[in-house]
Amino acid sequence: MDAMGHVNNIVYFQYLESARVGYFEGVGWNSRDTSPTRQGPVVVSQTFNYRRQLHYPADVEVGVACTEARGRSVVLSYGVFRKGSDELIGDGTSVLVWLDYSAGHAIEIPSAVRDLLTKR
Repeated sequence: MDAMGHVNNIVYFQYLESARVGYFEGVGWNSRDTSPTRQGPVVVSQTFNYRRQLHYPADVEVGVACTEARGRSVVLSYGVFRKGSDELIGDGTSVLVWLDYSAGHAIEIPSAVRDLLTKR
């Protein structure tokens, strides 16, 4: 919480991270790949728009969808809602690039992964 009793602004980015991990698991992408050619998404940009105050304790639900798939990156969009309601607490986006970890640079998203991310 901040000094005013609000959920701290950084906590919202933790909500988005949890939703992102759940989204990847839900579409069947294996984030625990330990092969020597390991590749995966890396967040390069995030935004969040605070729409309503949220005080502790509060339960939230986060919706996430892939709203754009580019050659080397995807855009995920989020909505954070008060649990069990339509009350939008905030919304945001993340841009993720597909990274070849050993080479240290962005590469084309494999078509199988792109299909998983855009099928919803």
